This record gives sequence, structure tokens and C-alpha cells, in this order.
Amino acid sequence: MSAYRKVPLFVFALSVGSLTAANAAQLPQDIAMPALATAAVLHAEGAQVYECRAASDGNLAWRAREPIATLIFEGSTVGRHYAGPRWEYADGSVVHAKLASSAPGATQDDIPWLRLDVVDQRGDGKLSGVTQVQRINTRGGVARGPCDEAGALRSVPYSADYVFLRKD
Repeated sequence: MSAYRKVPLFVFALSVGSLTAANAAQLPQDIAMPALATAAVLHAEGAQVYECRAASDGNLAWRAREPIATLIFEGSTVGRHYAGPRWEYADGSVVHAKLASSAPGATQDDIPWLRLDVVDQRGDGKLSGVTQVQRINTRGGVARGPCDEAGALRSVPYSADYVFLRKD
């Protein structure tokens, strides 16, 4: 846990409270899902992993490979986020999603906010019945700098909030 920045509980509690009473007007239109109920809001601390690969123009560029993050609720680790993308809660429930839409992060160093459609799930726990996932409040995670060796990997620290939504 020492590798992750601790989030003050009162700040996290305020953000969770404001997210669960979500005002869709605060979210970019491409991300908002006002007709769905919130199943969970989890904070993530981890890294976006990039691989140096050839782009369509033949030049090498950093390409997203996978996220590796710890999911946190009220200061405790409750799950993990990894390639797929997948989110796994401590009760064994898992959702797998695909990109539906995106909006820019707050700065050029912040990965985009996302809306993802759940394509598969397992388990009967906290994430059961989730149909959409939002990635919001991103900080960091964008790979910068030269990409000189094909196959090289780079991990870039990031944090985000994930909102898990289901039909009411």
C-alpha cells in the first residue's frame, strides 16, 4: 500500500457523496448516464502501462497496454482494476467492459474520462447487474517522452474514480 498516495478520507467521502447524488450536468455529455442508478463509486490508484510500438506512419509511439490499479473505498482496498479492462471487487464479482465514448481529462497530463459498456460479468456481488462504467476525475496517466525502442514498457502513475451504474 505504500506505493499508493493516501487519499484523505474526508475528501474522498465528499467526492463519493457528490457522485452518488450525481448531477449529470457536471459530466461531459458523452460520459453522462443520468437514467442509471449508481451501484458503487470506487477510487483507483495505480499505473497506466504503455508499450513502445510502431504507429500507422511507421514511427514509434507509446500505446496503452493495460491499467494496473488498486480499487479503494473509505480508505480500504476493495478490489483491483486490470487489462480487459476489468474491475474485480473483493466479493469476487467482476465486470469486463469496452469503450463507448470519451472526453478529455482536465489537463494534457490526465488520461481521458470514459464511458464504458459492460460486455461480460461474473459473480453475484457488488458489481452484479452493472451495465456501464464511468472513469472520471482522472489525474496523470499520460505517457510522455521519447519512445526509442520497440517493445519497451513505461508505467505512468494515475488516479481516477470509477462509477459503476446499473438499471434502476
